[in-house]
Parts: sequence; C-alpha cells; structure tokens
Amino acid sequence: MPPFANKLRSNIITTDQLGEVRYVAGVDAGYEDNGETTRAAVAVLSFPDLKLQEQAIAHRPTTFPYVPGFLSFREVPAVLAALEQLTIAPDLLLCDGQGLAHPRRFGIACHLGLLVDLPAIGVAKSRLIGTHPELGEEKGAWVPLMQKEETIGAVLRTRSRTNPLYISIGHRISLETAIDYVMRCTPKYRLPETTRIADKLASNRS
Repeated sequence: MPPFANKLRSNIITTDQLGEVRYVAGVDAGYEDNGETTRAAVAVLSFPDLKLQEQAIAHRPTTFPYVPGFLSFREVPAVLAALEQLTIAPDLLLCDGQGLAHPRRFGIACHLGLLVDLPAIGVAKSRLIGTHPELGEEKGAWVPLMQKEETIGAVLRTRSRTNPLYISIGHRISLETAIDYVMRCTPKYRLPETTRIADKLASNRS
C-alpha cells in the first residue's frame, strides 16, 4: 500500500458520526476503452422514500495500474469528478465495493469516505476475505464477517433466498448502523436502490 494510504487508513472512524440523512448516494465505477478510461457514476436518492433526485457520470483516464487490492486508487479520481458535478450534497455514501472488509482494511468506501469526509458504507456483491457462520434465508438475516478474531463486516441477506451482500464500514458509521441503512435502501431488489442505479450508469446499461 502506498505510504500515504497508511496515514489515511489511520483516520477511519468506525463510530456513528451522521447528521440528518436526507439524501443517500450510490457510487460505482466501470471501465471503457479496454480499461484505458474509468467511468464513474453517482446516483443521489431522497431518503427515506428513495426517489432519484440527481445522477452524474464522469470519465477520467485510468492512470493507476491494475493491482489486486488497490482498485480504489484506479477508481477514486473518476468518482470524485462525478461527485463534484452534483448540485445536491449527499449525507451518506453507499459504495459498490468493500470498506474495511478488504485485505488492507482500505477498500473504496474507506478511501472515498475519508477523501470527501462523509459517512460511507461498503456494499459488495462478493467476498474478498473473511469467514462467517451459516446465514439464515430470510430477508434481514445477517452474521458477522470475521478475519481471525476481528469483525470486518457483515454478511447480509437483503432478499429472501438470494445471494447475500457483504457490508462493511467505510467511514463515520458503525457496522450496525450501516446494516440498518442498507436494509432501508433495499425495498425490493437484492441491491440497494442507490448502488443498483449507480451500477447501471457505471456499466453503461439502461
């Protein structure tokens, strides 16, 4: 990890430091031109009714090489550019990717949350590291995601009888509160509305 990243990581706050949450934003990134261009998308929804209020897309040259575990360093410049386009300031970020549930405890939700100083949650579709006990099939069931003796996140069933999501702290939020907000942003599908919309935008899908 680059030396400055260790300093950033030491500033991650794992307790609740949220004000009133009126707008939640989903953040995702994809690639174009065989990876030469990073395409980032942000979707801002009102909370708690989850109505789309604003969306932004930004393209930036991909300048950081592909290194497993360092994807946030490739994606963050384009994501920041997308965030800068917004006229509505989000109160909470839900990032398509990891937070603390990351080999270096520094996934994109940590990286982005620190840079913009906003509460952030990692909402990942797959597990990078960690183990967990068996998870119940019902919606809302969750179990801790563990790495040795450390709780690094949660395995959360957002929809009955579908694959779970992997939730972790990004910045300025506790794990329990992160789970609560993810569930409140997930009324129908497996993914929260925030990241579901951002994923479509970042992947250039209608």
